[in-house]
Amino acid sequence: MIPLTLPEIAAVVGGTVHDDPEGVTVSAPAFIDSRVAERDGLFVALSGERVDGHDYAGTAIGAGAAAVLGSRPVGVPAVVVDDVTAALAALARHVVAQLRDLTVVGLTGSQGKTSTKDLLAQVLARAGRTVATFGSFNNEIGMPLTALRADVRTQFLVLEMGARGIGHIRELCELTPPTVGLVLNVGKAHLGEFGSQEAIAQAKGELVESVVEGGTAVLNADDPLVSAMASRTAQRVLTFGESAHADVRLENLTTDAMTRPSFDLVTADGARAHVSLQGLGEHQAGNAAAAAAVALALGMGLDEIATALGKAANLSRWRMEVHERADGVTVLNDAYNANPDSMRVALKSLAEIGRGRPGARTVAVLGEMRELGAAAREEHDTVGRLAVRLDIHQLVVVGDAARPIHLGACLEGSWGGESVFVDDNDAALAWLRGNLASGDVVLLKASRAAALEQVAAALLEDSAARVVEPVETTDTHDHGEAGR
Repeated sequence: MIPLTLPEIAAVVGGTVHDDPEGVTVSAPAFIDSRVAERDGLFVALSGERVDGHDYAGTAIGAGAAAVLGSRPVGVPAVVVDDVTAALAALARHVVAQLRDLTVVGLTGSQGKTSTKDLLAQVLARAGRTVATFGSFNNEIGMPLTALRADVRTQFLVLEMGARGIGHIRELCELTPPTVGLVLNVGKAHLGEFGSQEAIAQAKGELVESVVEGGTAVLNADDPLVSAMASRTAQRVLTFGESAHADVRLENLTTDAMTRPSFDLVTADGARAHVSLQGLGEHQAGNAAAAAAVALALGMGLDEIATALGKAANLSRWRMEVHERADGVTVLNDAYNANPDSMRVALKSLAEIGRGRPGARTVAVLGEMRELGAAAREEHDTVGRLAVRLDIHQLVVVGDAARPIHLGACLEGSWGGESVFVDDNDAALAWLRGNLASGDVVLLKASRAAALEQVAAALLEDSAARVVEPVETTDTHDHGEAGR
């Protein structure tokens, strides 16, 4: 963040200064978790249903923060406003506008946003200092917090953008106008909120419409709802995918025994580079092609991009993390979130890993996929049927909301105990502890609220596990729970 005094911040956000006799200056990023205070930063005191950030203002200042942004005086240096969230947005808009040499990249999609963002951040870090969204901190609070991590040294700001309704992405883009707007896909995530994929496409396309003059829209040539967004901008359009007409084309895609993809990237002018990724799943090749297209639009060379992609690690937790237990059980922790499309991808990856390990059993521990509205029962049923068709050896379905997965598996032909239903995470863990054997490969996946990462953590505590830790190459960290 650029250095600002409290009167300067107050002028930007329409607030008043309190308890600032020494005239402090905020020179570090804003944050919402007092447990990970930023020295000389700005503590944003949000009031939630369970926690009121104002109660932790003194703790944040004691830990080194310079001041507080809140809705009431707290006895320490503060800027007080009527609406903290709106003030945070205004401050982010102001700071980004002052950074004349900053290039903003916005990206959205129904699935793959976080993985693509992680890849892109590590590629762009080779060209200049890069700040990127941590995890999927992609809403009206998380995005301004990320933007406020940028300063005069920052060259690239990579922002993941989620949407809960029409107009949401447009509002986010007004805070940080994108030079490059990337749309990955239009899937079935959030069908319950939008009602149709066409409505989701309408919302995602707001990013394309927001690309600044002279910028570039990067679109998935393989997704008709995305490629059609080219008509929603007068700016340059660059496409990626396996389609023959894609500007950045995927060719010769293969995967190894752990489903890590290798492929060629080919540009419209005939340049070619080979890439082998560390991430799991054939779908990661498409994410890499998207990241490559953005980097090419920003002037990087294809060979440099390919090298960076090959070295990129998974920076966000609980997304196809691979853990090898000492007893030979492999745990695939993909428990951060789930929707019908990402569930299918994960199951296909599990099946492929199993085929590469003769004699190994594949076990899928699946929970609810939220925000599907009227399509919820059908989509859960489809996942259960797919698990049977992929010949997943064992399905463990957790919780009443996910029961249609179990019923779909049974109706598809899983009558011999290949699918079991359990009431909750404790029951799932008990089943796994009683039934796992050396060589088994276990996938855990559900929407965030199901908290299946707790089951994964318990499985790993049962036996010493080995995991390759990601290498941080961007200026991000976990902001934790709001207001603490």
